[in-house]
Amino acid sequence: MANVDAPDSEAAWAAVLARDRTQDGRFVTGVLSTGIYCRPSCAARHPRRENVRFFADGMAARMAGLRPCLRCRPDEVARDEAAVARAIALIEAEEAAPDLGALAAAAGYSPHHFHRLFKRATGVTPAAYVRARRAGRLRHHLKEAPNVTDALYEAGYAAPSRFYADAPDRLGMTPSVWRDGGRGATIRWTVAPTDLGALLVAATERGICRVAFEEDDAVLRRHFPRATIVPADDALDALVAEAVAIVAEPGRPMTLPLDVQGTAFQEAVWRELARIPPGATLSYAALAARAGNANAVRAVGSACGANPVALLIPCHRAKRSDGTLGGYAYGLPIKRELLDREAAQAKGETGA
Repeated sequence: MANVDAPDSEAAWAAVLARDRTQDGRFVTGVLSTGIYCRPSCAARHPRRENVRFFADGMAARMAGLRPCLRCRPDEVARDEAAVARAIALIEAEEAAPDLGALAAAAGYSPHHFHRLFKRATGVTPAAYVRARRAGRLRHHLKEAPNVTDALYEAGYAAPSRFYADAPDRLGMTPSVWRDGGRGATIRWTVAPTDLGALLVAATERGICRVAFEEDDAVLRRHFPRATIVPADDALDALVAEAVAIVAEPGRPMTLPLDVQGTAFQEAVWRELARIPPGATLSYAALAARAGNANAVRAVGSACGANPVALLIPCHRAKRSDGTLGGYAYGLPIKRELLDREAAQAKGETGA
């Protein structure tokens, strides 16, 4: 019996022992003692190594006299792959993102089963794939559109608020690049005047990675010591203008692409900060609960402190549980002023 025409049988055996679903469809496991073949991820008890052979696919296993496992149904892998491919083609073709129900119907599965199938095949959920695809379109349209808002609509966002709600989930450096001081990334930066002081704006090709009331790039270089850091060119003008406008009117919808990374809890806190209405505040305790860990009140403060785009992901809307404002990276006077401006804007919009 021929072994799989692939890397090596020991690597395949390691995948079987780990029940590695990412290897499903790459080969099948033939069990000579039972006469069946399985997916690498089959949940059945592992056979003895000396009874195992590996085959490129189900056809090769059947030609060797084996039959498919009734538990893991290895021959359905091709059908699953085709279903995922149909769904991805639909996502790519549609201007407006199709919902889970539409994708599942196109694939021929129930929504619940398709959700699991898609994540197993791609490593992300259908919704995360749609967001990533939309973010890719945004990167393209930012180069073509006359302003950020037009680029958002061209990329498929239904409204700037939809982009804002997803803020920490999009356009990020990989975590490894972020942790490694930006190695391999090029960051362009400039300093723009505002009525609250000099504002540094820095961005990668994916989005803004730092906004801060700073007068030079010294802090930026400390955060990204391995990145290539250069002065901004004209391509950054639209992003800078939008950031400056947010200083003057912090309650306006945030429509800027971001390139930020944090821990899972930090990013959960940032998402909740982005959902606080302009002019409102939320306590650290409430943010901790909303982020999924009611006991992590101190960690909420740390997440706010670690926020590299504090003006855009609005940690000025966080306060202590006793009602006081607490700290702010750029000082309490700026925090109070941002909140006052939001409150005035909200009052004007309601006519109060």
